[in-house]
Amino acid sequence: MTRLSHLNLRNFLIALHDLLATTAALFAAFYLRFEGGEGFFERLPLLFQILPYFLAFSVVVFFVLNLTTTKWRFISLPDALNIIRAATVLTVALLVLDYIFVAPNVRGAFFLGKVTIVLYWFLEISFLSALRMTYRYFRYTRVRRHARTDDAAPTLLIGRAADAEVLLRGIESGAIKRIWPVGVLSPSLADRGQFIRNLPVLGGIDDVEDVIADFAKRNKPIARLVMTPSAFEPEARPESILMRARKLGVIVNRMPSLESGDTPRLTAVAVEDLLLRPSEKIDYLRLETLIRGKAVIVTGGGGSIGSEICERVVAFGAARLLIVENSEPALYAVTEALAAHAAAQIEGRIADIRDRERIMSLMAEFKPDMVFHAAALKHVPILERDWSEGVKTNIFGSMNVADAALAAGAEAMVMISTDKAIEPVSMLGLTKRFAEMYCQALDRDLAAANGGAKPPMRLISVRFGNVLASNGSVVPKFKAQIEAGGPVTVTHPDMVRYFMTIREACDLVITAATHALGAQHSDVSVYVLNMGQPVKIVDLAERMIRLSGLQPGYDIDIVFTGMRPGERLHEILFASEEPTREIGVPGIMAAQPNEPPMQTLRKWIAALEQAIARDDRATIRTILKDAVPEFGSTAA
Repeated sequence: MTRLSHLNLRNFLIALHDLLATTAALFAAFYLRFEGGEGFFERLPLLFQILPYFLAFSVVVFFVLNLTTTKWRFISLPDALNIIRAATVLTVALLVLDYIFVAPNVRGAFFLGKVTIVLYWFLEISFLSALRMTYRYFRYTRVRRHARTDDAAPTLLIGRAADAEVLLRGIESGAIKRIWPVGVLSPSLADRGQFIRNLPVLGGIDDVEDVIADFAKRNKPIARLVMTPSAFEPEARPESILMRARKLGVIVNRMPSLESGDTPRLTAVAVEDLLLRPSEKIDYLRLETLIRGKAVIVTGGGGSIGSEICERVVAFGAARLLIVENSEPALYAVTEALAAHAAAQIEGRIADIRDRERIMSLMAEFKPDMVFHAAALKHVPILERDWSEGVKTNIFGSMNVADAALAAGAEAMVMISTDKAIEPVSMLGLTKRFAEMYCQALDRDLAAANGGAKPPMRLISVRFGNVLASNGSVVPKFKAQIEAGGPVTVTHPDMVRYFMTIREACDLVITAATHALGAQHSDVSVYVLNMGQPVKIVDLAERMIRLSGLQPGYDIDIVFTGMRPGERLHEILFASEEPTREIGVPGIMAAQPNEPPMQTLRKWIAALEQAIARDDRATIRTILKDAVPEFGSTAA
């Protein structure tokens, strides 16, 4: 649909206002220039002849420069620049009219003159701006009046000026309610003593006790602190802020980063916020270009990773989404959560990826463009006990999804893998590595069958470590143990793990797909996310205890329970047989292809099927050890 088809009565009233303002500016410029004397009245007849054509031209200028379609409530600097551009274009038009058309052909002398034209430029800007700015100020004061209600908590903002300004705009627009900011504490020396949207920067973060005490003396107690993204940077010492706020009895909230499209809203501060490394810069336009209008299937869509991928592909404009999940409660929860996204057709289906016929049928019926395969069995100690179940789901289930996606004509299948697939020491890592090899071999065969050109379908695997707050993550476990009074259980004092947020992991998974589907075919089929610096688990436990206002070893004990089967102390990102490759995408690296041919894989697969039928654990282990010789080589 064109922009014209969206015009409404409000737009026509704005256009009428701008025409009246332009007419008034033109007549006022003439009147001021010729002081209402004979020169003014002599020019009126010709001015009335020119006026209709000039106004028609001005309507086009206003529409092209978005003056007609801009909401006055949100008028800002870009809109003011558009007003200046429109006035300049119309002034140049008058100059051309006077010097090229009227002077030599009609009057034999200048009709407007340079002084009149300059006057017109200033008056046009003033007349177009006056009512807009008046309305903007009226709405601004009304929103502020409503925001400053009796139940609005006096609030200190913590963070740099740029972040505070975003939050203040959210309050002014009505998006954030029930808080009334009284000042800013900034870690930046350049902000001290300055004003941000008429709000003073009262000092640095270390001044929080003094500022709160000062407001209390004035009988204006601070009830809330709001931490902006810059308050969570290491140099801002976010843990110190939270502990001081707890001692002072002040509620603490956070404002999420707006880079990923989040609306300005306040949320509770969680320990996960303190683990965050600086996020990679995500090219959201690139992701939207890939997903918009596509039909997408997500297997395991009710899990932590799967549900976030569902949310992201809907946010990026997928036309249709099919969620495949074998847990009825999880499927219900994710479909209900996504029901508000009316732009996409969302459907959930109960299915087990082990059921080959069911998966083939679902994909053939849905005809996906892209498949994100997140379904898996992932709990390391459980899979150490039940090997065959891990093989059935993580290997044969992944093969079913890959084969069904290919048969249904999908452009790509993206398998969620794990850093535990690198030189695996657990059945989780081993089964995921085997599934990776199958996808790699199938991807290579498709490219070879297509003569080295871009294949009809790409199959890629994306590895990453632990995601914060996911099902089975250590952070929720520690929270529950602290709330129960302890002890907090850690397997080993030297255990370290990589962590990242679910949102960033899923955005980078989709980013990897954009690289795989790029115009230039790449033989890369295993991608590894940059997980940043590993976190020592015992340090994480101590941090969480302190943030609860308790002391480790005094209020809450930390107990070391010993490493569980399949665990290792340090995760690794690349195997020795998989040299890394830079792909030019921030946050993502690639592993050089390293897989046996499909013919060899199929022999192992046939042998695995027979061993599983007999529940022969020894044979299963032998086959998998043959397929992945590095299995167990780095066991701690």
